[in-house]
Amino acid sequence: MIPILIFIIIFLLILNGLQYFLRVKMEKNLKEIHTRLSDIIINESAEKVLLQTDQEAVQLVLNQVNRFLSYNQKVKADYVKAKDSSSKMLSNMSHDLKTPLTVILGYVEKLNLNDNMTEDERKEVSDRLYQKTKDVINLLNQFFDLVKIDADDYAIPLKHVAINEVCRKTVLEFYELLKSKGIQVEIVIPEQPLYILGNEEALSRIFNNLISNSIRYGSDGGMFGVTVREEEEFVAVDIWDNGKGIETIHQDRIFERLYTLDDARNPEFQGSGLGLSITKRLTESMKGSIHLSSKPYEKTVFSCIFKRLIY
Repeated sequence: MIPILIFIIIFLLILNGLQYFLRVKMEKNLKEIHTRLSDIIINESAEKVLLQTDQEAVQLVLNQVNRFLSYNQKVKADYVKAKDSSSKMLSNMSHDLKTPLTVILGYVEKLNLNDNMTEDERKEVSDRLYQKTKDVINLLNQFFDLVKIDADDYAIPLKHVAINEVCRKTVLEFYELLKSKGIQVEIVIPEQPLYILGNEEALSRIFNNLISNSIRYGSDGGMFGVTVREEEEFVAVDIWDNGKGIETIHQDRIFERLYTLDDARNPEFQGSGLGLSITKRLTESMKGSIHLSSKPYEKTVFSCIFKRLIY
């Protein structure tokens, strides 16, 4: 009887010692995690808490701590990117507003201070003033539209839409302009309706922006085209030209807010840098995607791809 009692006592002492050892080891691991985590926070580093341990509970804590650190780094990176984007946006917006407003001020001063102008000269200056004012209003409207889209405050009701019909109507609005510029036009739009879940007004704006962009930057190639095609369960709209194209260094950023190519600051190619950004967001709001492929003076293509509805 006594040996059994002694055995039980020894067993309990060993168990108690083991628990004490594990508790001390646990406390040591947690202190080590605390120290390393404090260093990461103080130094604002992107490191992770690395610790070798065979304790499952500590491993679970480490996994969650490192997941939180990864998420925190992503939030910080997104914040820095958004701050940088906002700074550039304000800078570009300031430039794009300052230039036409300076021109408008010049026209107003010319009208007010020059009493020797003929009626025809006065009308010409007034017409230019009117057009510049419209340009500023259009720029502001684009800017506020983009802000509303980014804030999910831009209602886009979706319904079944025949995308080829919307595309055909939009192209017809530019047909005379294309012809007047001597641009050869190649249109491939199937007669049978190709339906998507979309919004006719948003689609018109997308195609309008892309066609305007193609005419502004690609008319030197002398060729413009629109192709509507089926791609498995999708419908793709390609708007293309044979102009100077878009260099590779610009292609990844062309859809950013207020991002413009170098020659976009040239009055001949004046653009706000908002059209393609709005186009991308409108396309994505209809669960679509937009892609760019460009080989200078060979073919530059903007492709909008949407899920096709089958009746």
